[in-house]
Amino acid sequence: MKFLSYAAGFLFASALTSPAFAQQNEEKGQFSGNLLLNYQKYVRDDKIGANTRVYRENTASTDAWLYMQYRIGEYNFTLRYDAFNNSPLLDPQDAFTDHGVGYWQIQKQGEKLGITVGSFYDQLGSGILFRAYEQRQIGLDYAMQGARLTYNLGEYWRLKAFAGNQKGTLNKRFSYNPQVISGANIEGFIPLGENSRRGSLTVGASALNRTLDKATMNKLVSIIETYQRDDQFYPKYNVWGFNSYATWSKGNFSLNAEGNWKSPEAIIDFDGKLKLKQGKVYYTSISWGKSGISWRSETNKDGSAKTAKEIKAQKASVGLNIQARHVDHFPMRTDPTATLLNGLVSYLPSMTRQNTYRLLARYNAPAQDLGENGIQGEFQINPQKGTYILLNGSYVMSLASNGTGGTPEHLFREYYGECQQNIGKNHKVKLGVQSIYYNQARYEQELEYEPVQTFTPFAEWLYKAPGGRSMRVEAQYLKTDRDQGSFANAMVEYYWSKHFSMAVGDMVNIEPHRYERMIIADEVLHYPTFFLSYIDGPTWYTLSFLKQQQGVNCSGGVCREEPAFSGVRFTVNSTF
Repeated sequence: MKFLSYAAGFLFASALTSPAFAQQNEEKGQFSGNLLLNYQKYVRDDKIGANTRVYRENTASTDAWLYMQYRIGEYNFTLRYDAFNNSPLLDPQDAFTDHGVGYWQIQKQGEKLGITVGSFYDQLGSGILFRAYEQRQIGLDYAMQGARLTYNLGEYWRLKAFAGNQKGTLNKRFSYNPQVISGANIEGFIPLGENSRRGSLTVGASALNRTLDKATMNKLVSIIETYQRDDQFYPKYNVWGFNSYATWSKGNFSLNAEGNWKSPEAIIDFDGKLKLKQGKVYYTSISWGKSGISWRSETNKDGSAKTAKEIKAQKASVGLNIQARHVDHFPMRTDPTATLLNGLVSYLPSMTRQNTYRLLARYNAPAQDLGENGIQGEFQINPQKGTYILLNGSYVMSLASNGTGGTPEHLFREYYGECQQNIGKNHKVKLGVQSIYYNQARYEQELEYEPVQTFTPFAEWLYKAPGGRSMRVEAQYLKTDRDQGSFANAMVEYYWSKHFSMAVGDMVNIEPHRYERMIIADEVLHYPTFFLSYIDGPTWYTLSFLKQQQGVNCSGGVCREEPAFSGVRFTVNSTF
């Protein structure tokens, strides 16, 4: 670890003092960076379940990331220092302490050839087959460490190839996983006819290989040897993955399709045993939009012509997006025995809407990599200036081979609708409703849970006052007789200026429903929120006290279950 830190520092110092750079008299280097620091003070609350290890032993935690970048000419140098002190970010049930270089990169981009060594984020196609990425809010960092080459084949085509190791997880955060991952991709743009009268086509294809290390193979063999003879098989060191994808666009219409396939490998199946199975994922999406639609008469009732301003204000715009996905045994990990979000190589985000309101985001549907069929559609319309309507629906089912006797299982369903209306220049009102079906037993692995069905109306009012001041009020009511019962949530935000704001709110368990294992009976629970924010130039400070329910937390479509939270959070985010 110390060697890596010293090596990265030496590379930066060498680059900045190198004669090669000194000779570039006309070039001026540019240094930039960012600091993100999160501090949490824990206030134990057994009633809501906020009593994990950090509450019992540590009482506080700190996470920090210092990102630095230096650019000069064709060269780019990047270094990120990460620090975790008693942090539950990587494992919500534990506390992790360590610090060091979490990301470093040296890159040179020529006219055709691009060279990257060190750490990098990237993906093949949409990322279903392979994606190296970071979701800092839920403690994920799947950076690759190795080498990557890109080569431009003329104006429209590009080749890419890489090889390396995925960054370690949990207690290996400042090391890397021993399994080797390599991949290649070709992608290009094809214009169809003159003046794009037939539209345009973007196509691509990728190949991926993951090779197991000896220790991981020995672990797989020892597990398989404990099975009955009929369940035993020979695991493979290598798994191969391939994809092809295409997007056709013409005017306001776009059609995308992608297919992914991987060779047979050992995976943990529905029964918890290792099986030798291949996998596949098919994905498609259709989008269309149009603006400037005239749907009202351009004359008044008395026959006189409307003004150009009146005609423009009543013109409509519409948009439609539909996406569908089929997943069949597609867990792609560095180690086949890894669980939860550990060692993920593929990227399978949730196929459902990402909600932001507190109660609307209560129930989320993490992607099921062993198998699911999902579809989501969204329709948007602005019938006139100042009016906006959105309708969204999603539906997710398991496959027939889901380990429940061959019967597909209903996993998730959401209906969502909202209408926004501007009232004058200073007021905006939003009204909406959400209805959800959530298979809690499947998503949270608790057999006693029954499916949750919710009905959640919500409203928001925004008022903008002179001098940069504004106030926003939101309210939601979640009705259900399952899980912990019904909740109401209300919040008021006030902005004194572009620099300072505050928010106060409370989520109340107004109609409780309890399981026998729970400590509390029918007591009404409160989950208050108090939030302060101050922006000083490039630096943003936030201070909050809040309580949150246990549940599934999502960021960027990637979800994980987290315990309840109770305490104080302080954040500094500064750019330089």
